[in-house]
Amino acid sequence: MLHIPLWKRVLIFGLCALGLLTAAPNLFYSRVEAHNDAIAAAEKAGFETPEQAAARAGWPDWLPSGLVNLGLDLRGGAHLLAEVNVAEVYKARMDDLWPELRKALAAERATIGAVRRAPGPQDELHVQIGTPEQMAKAVAIAKSLSTPVVTLTGVGQSDLAITASGDELIVSLSEAEKAATDDRTIQQSLEIIRRRVDEVGTREPTIQREGEDRILIQVPGIGSAAELKALIGTTAKLTFNSVKGRGSNPDAAPGLGNAVLPSADENGIYYTIDTTPVVTGEELTTARPEFDQNGRPAVGFKFNTSGARKFGEYTAANVGQPFAIVLDGKVISAPVINQAIPGGSGIITGNFTVEESTNLAVLLRAGALPAGMTFLEERTIGPELGQDSIDAGRIAAVVGFAAVVGLMVASYGFFGFLASVALCLNVAMLFGVLSMIGGTLTLPGIAGIVLTMGMAVDANVLVFERIKEELKNAKGPARAIEKGYQMAMSAIVDANITTLIAAIILFVLGSGPVRGFAVTLAVGIVTSVFTALSVTRLLVVIWFAWRRPKTITV
Repeated sequence: MLHIPLWKRVLIFGLCALGLLTAAPNLFYSRVEAHNDAIAAAEKAGFETPEQAAARAGWPDWLPSGLVNLGLDLRGGAHLLAEVNVAEVYKARMDDLWPELRKALAAERATIGAVRRAPGPQDELHVQIGTPEQMAKAVAIAKSLSTPVVTLTGVGQSDLAITASGDELIVSLSEAEKAATDDRTIQQSLEIIRRRVDEVGTREPTIQREGEDRILIQVPGIGSAAELKALIGTTAKLTFNSVKGRGSNPDAAPGLGNAVLPSADENGIYYTIDTTPVVTGEELTTARPEFDQNGRPAVGFKFNTSGARKFGEYTAANVGQPFAIVLDGKVISAPVINQAIPGGSGIITGNFTVEESTNLAVLLRAGALPAGMTFLEERTIGPELGQDSIDAGRIAAVVGFAAVVGLMVASYGFFGFLASVALCLNVAMLFGVLSMIGGTLTLPGIAGIVLTMGMAVDANVLVFERIKEELKNAKGPARAIEKGYQMAMSAIVDANITTLIAAIILFVLGSGPVRGFAVTLAVGIVTSVFTALSVTRLLVVIWFAWRRPKTITV
């Protein structure tokens, strides 16, 4: 009875020590943060300034340096809710289609007659033909320019909806293509915004889709909403460059006019490219997932007039050679030119899945926002307000902790004191786990910590009350303690599993601060069960082995 093997004791104390060690950097938040920022800046620049060296020396390198990230409501920062104007994409598609359709119809001028673009809604292309009797032929020509809509579930209906009214041919995007275009537009916008925000080194930004056509952007640590809007408006650097070589040495001499860039997808692979681009992302008009002639997923792209001319001349002179698609200083793809591409439209083939081709199309279009955005909501949370939230949360946590400890000691005496010691370790381990996983602490997260304190001692209350019942049944103290933990186990596990399920549902269905609360609650459940069933029990066993009491009072 009341025996815990040595290996289990070492494991329990070891986990507690690890939790305390990983949580310790949060007690010196500013110093450790400066240490981490200095290391990151030096690695990015390739050298270290004296100021960075001093900041790095402020915290020992051999100690853990993980921190709990502070959310927008605690650190301060900017909050934006943007609506993506997807209708602009429909208009751009129709404008891009018109030259191609005009050329195809002009080839049949003898029967169709003269063609011209007529006024119409922005998301529709109205074409007036000279011979209305030949409208069926004009419709067939327009349909020949359509392509199947590619989705993750396969090939669907045509991307163009074509009708006729009198002497006018009316072309618009089909409903399936509009839905696919909306999704691509939002995903491209998310990718662009995420890349722009990540460049400035902000911590734990929240960038996610809200509803059909809105994007929520929350960036802690940035000065103002106006600064964030300016940052989002920046254009990504997308270029198409000729490839001079491929290898695994990042320090290889590239030669005059060349550069060595890492591959985005192939670890340890570097490409030597000509720094003068063949074409740039500003000349790319579209990129979308398609299927090649063999039915395999691929990515189709198209340049504007100037880009098509330059790309056509380059591909004609470099058949069989690879060219690099470079996005933000990384080679995201390096396909081989199979044939000359004079029309400005091409296809990138490879061992893609449909999802990979869709993602590559997103990356290709990530050079510029695919559509304008209207900012519906702007908020700037100053660091002073964030500090006020931290102070208020700290006071709430301290008051809650003191109340719980006071109640436990008053109710259960020395056993309540041992439960309070375990509670301290529980909070420390909670912060340690959040630091290791890079979790973000928000104001609702602090509420989750306070809730965890109450739930942690709730398990001890069940155990102690069960020990009382066993003592009333004339059991000896050792047997009563042993039975108390055994009989309360199922109730503790059941209660915490149901709460953990609720936390998982909040995380999956929630967003922003709700997720922060869910993460804190879930981690707190795990640490509180561990401390209640292992740490408190070990402390009771050590005390009992030391004192050997004939009777106990709980």
